[in-house]
Amino acid sequence: MIKTLSQVAVLAPKINQEPGAMPGEGLTALQTFTYFVAAPIGLFLGIALIVWALTAKKKSSGTSSVITNIE
Repeated sequence: MIKTLSQVAVLAPKINQEPGAMPGEGLTALQTFTYFVAAPIGLFLGIALIVWALTAKKKSSGTSSVITNIE
């Protein structure tokens, strides 16, 4: 009546499979970390750097111009 934990572990992946599904091999720990942790953080930092570079205040030169500055 009571199934051992090893029997349940073998059957668990097969319980929720769609009909006709042919799952491949699982991801390694390094692939999982790369796809779901490192890549999103890298993309976020890359986009943030681009936005920061494009919106940062420009240093003004010592001379002021009538065209760019109203006194």
